[in-house]
Amino acid sequence: MHNLLLSGKTAFNARALFAGNRLDLRVMEESDALASNPLTIRAENGIAVLYRHGVIVFFGVDPLYEAVVRERLKPFIGEPYDDPETEEISIRIDPVEREGMRGNTAFISEFSVERLQIIADVLDKSVVLAEYESRIAHNFDRIEPLARDMELTGRISGTAKELLQNIGAMLLSEHLMVGRVNIPEKPETLWEHPSLQGLYSRLEDELEILERHAALERKLNLISRTAETLLDLLNNRQSNRLEWYIIILIAAEIALSLYSIFLR
Repeated sequence: MHNLLLSGKTAFNARALFAGNRLDLRVMEESDALASNPLTIRAENGIAVLYRHGVIVFFGVDPLYEAVVRERLKPFIGEPYDDPETEEISIRIDPVEREGMRGNTAFISEFSVERLQIIADVLDKSVVLAEYESRIAHNFDRIEPLARDMELTGRISGTAKELLQNIGAMLLSEHLMVGRVNIPEKPETLWEHPSLQGLYSRLEDELEILERHAALERKLNLISRTAETLLDLLNNRQSNRLEWYIIILIAAEIALSLYSIFLR
């Protein structure tokens, strides 16, 4: 029955789409469910794998039908993205070829929902990493001018509010990556089908999932430390300024007292 979903195709595309901030799977109908953890449903003549953190992975779904499925899922997508991150690969079913990636094509020995779930997991992580790579690059652009100004002028041009916003953005990105999508964690499908470990490992290596995740963590730590250092310097500068204000007020009070004594 599963093969009928893809009309017996031996070659089709897989496309991952980061549709929004979250996807409410609890209220969705499960009449079309082929599997759970992750939820896998029929999507026209293809298959769609859905993730709570907002990613949808389509298999063998024509772009026209994909738009129909996305419209059907729209009520369940929280905070949809205007320009969603996407990633697409080709899939070929070939019992002779070794399972894994060759260029932009993933080879599998036979059709099974479990194999598609493994591919979906790797594409899901890849598209999530691409989204956060873009966010981190944006935060790098915000932090760099502040650090450069401090190097050239010895002063901090940013305000405490701007620095706190940068620190907050870093903490939020880290929370989303770790709390919602545990990148290094293996999919649940592998616990039930350990024979697919080789396919998963080769896909993970080809798309450099762990390397990209480690690079993102290093960037997050660097930006966070930079923002905190700048914030500490800004707070010290404000403390010094406050101390000078107090000194000036004390000096003014002494001067007024001396002037009063002189008049008497």
